Amino acid sequence: MASLQEQLLKAGLTTKQKARQANSDKRKKNKQKRSGVEVEKSLQEKIKQDLAKAQQEKQAKDQALNEEKKLQLEKKEQKLRILQILQHHQLKNCTGESEYNYTFDNKIKKLYLDEVTHRALVNGRLALCGQDDITYIVTSETAEKLAELDASVILLKNEKVQSDEIEADDPYADYQIPDDLMW
Repeated sequence: MASLQEQLLKAGLTTKQKARQANSDKRKKNKQKRSGVEVEKSLQEKIKQDLAKAQQEKQAKDQALNEEKKLQLEKKEQKLRILQILQHHQLKNCTGESEYNYTFDNKIKKLYLDEVTHRALVNGRLALCGQDDITYIVTSETAEKLAELDASVILLKNEKVQSDEIEADDPYADYQIPDDLMW
């Protein structure tokens, strides 16, 4: 059986030139459809890739934010733990007339202490710790534990002085040398 185009030519309803024109139009349309489908498929693939990339970037950003929040929370917990230790182990009721000078945030501050506490600070049995502009007097053992958590909390910790350090033939053994002078 002959094609429709051949039948129309035999009947005289169309010419050879119109038939060729129809064939070329048909080929052009098919070619556009094929290339359009490929372009559409490549666009879809590109969109999928862009979405996957954006999702990965968002996930990485969220993970970084979570890590930052976790670090901030750990810092806050450590600060609260230090504050709790300071408040629990601080020495109270040691005010007196003896003046003790120390530095806190590059400022010279004064504490008025009794003689026993003053000597303990000078000899290294006690230490000064500070947080949030508050000074705490704690034992040297507590100060060592706090230094493991955060060394910046320790304001003053003298080395322990033992009575064995005084030499027997020291000519000035009878004269006591003050660590900090009171004016």
